[in-house]
Amino acid sequence: MLGDLLLFLSSGLLALSWWQLFLGTIVMTHITIVSVTLYLHRCLAHRALDLHPAVRHFFRFWLWMTTGISGGSWAAVHRKHHAKCETADDPHSPQMRGVLKVVLEGAELYTAESLSEETLRRFSSGMPQDWLERNVYMRYPNLGVSLLMVIDVALFGVIGVSVWAVQMMWIPFWAGGVVNGFGHFLGYRNFDTDDASTNVIALGILLGGEELHNNHHAYPTSAKLSNKWYELDVGWMYTCILAAFKLATVRKVSLPARLIAGKRTVDDATLQAVLRHRHEVMASYLKSAEIVCVQALARDRHLRRREKHLLRCDVRELLRQQAPPAWGKPPQLPSFHGAWGDNSTLRTCIELRRELLVLWGHSSASREQSVKQLQVWCRAAEQSGIEAIGAFSLRLRQYAV
Repeated sequence: MLGDLLLFLSSGLLALSWWQLFLGTIVMTHITIVSVTLYLHRCLAHRALDLHPAVRHFFRFWLWMTTGISGGSWAAVHRKHHAKCETADDPHSPQMRGVLKVVLEGAELYTAESLSEETLRRFSSGMPQDWLERNVYMRYPNLGVSLLMVIDVALFGVIGVSVWAVQMMWIPFWAGGVVNGFGHFLGYRNFDTDDASTNVIALGILLGGEELHNNHHAYPTSAKLSNKWYELDVGWMYTCILAAFKLATVRKVSLPARLIAGKRTVDDATLQAVLRHRHEVMASYLKSAEIVCVQALARDRHLRRREKHLLRCDVRELLRQQAPPAWGKPPQLPSFHGAWGDNSTLRTCIELRRELLVLWGHSSASREQSVKQLQVWCRAAEQSGIEAIGAFSLRLRQYAV
């Protein structure tokens, strides 16, 4: 009898080998990630897709068991993050709080914000309020994770405690820490958004596509997070599979800009397309301007070699000087004013960028006025004498709805 008990405690009901246990843990944590990205993020917080009631109930139950997260609280905190991004009110901005604090204490930051009645009141509209949510998931948030530990021990033996611990740490570290921390600190950017969001890596596998964070901030209501051909969004793959079986309905997805070859007229359709894809437009402009400015600085005989090196490193920030403040941090560019006054190419690129930003900064302007402003900007860009900026303007004319 004692031997049977010891055998049960050591191997559990399933008696899995170490590699089977490892694989099972990976599968279970992956289901948790998929539940977060599809249900909490894309469905609840941004309403980018609708899920079949059976799928919604499965995700809700799974998250209650593996995280204890309340869907309404999670969505409210995330919506506030978008509304107050990179400000003192952002619940988890590494630009304001420090990247290590967000990565290592992301769960604590979420918990503190989820207890704010003001945050829940302002940002939790449209959340589920059925009997299960009120009387089980919200009333007993710790019951599910406690039951999960009992189930893990029963299935896997004593080592099930370690499996349970991995499940408990998976979302707080990877989603709460890595995505919210590194996703606003390091990586690459496809879009020039007004925040520090980055794509941590192009392969959105481990975190279900949430690694493509800059893409998400550019198009927050899109059910698809990948944008370039080389980017992989596993969450979108699962969405397509569910949609094929009528278990999900995509409400909105970002589409690439439509360009009409040979189009030269700047009209209302051009304006609407440019406004719709403004983050992509600004990223493309920054890329073009950065190249010509680096080349111009290299040719500038009035600057010493060290000054050229400093400006070459900081040219992107120089170009952003007329943009919204760089996430609360003052620019550390001692050569900025000298470069502005002495380099005509840099000065022209900065001024054109500022004027382009004005286009979607003046919401009071009529359609006709905005179209005229875009026409004037394109003419100024093409007459600037900067070949790359002129080519950018000609491409901008090709934008269409």
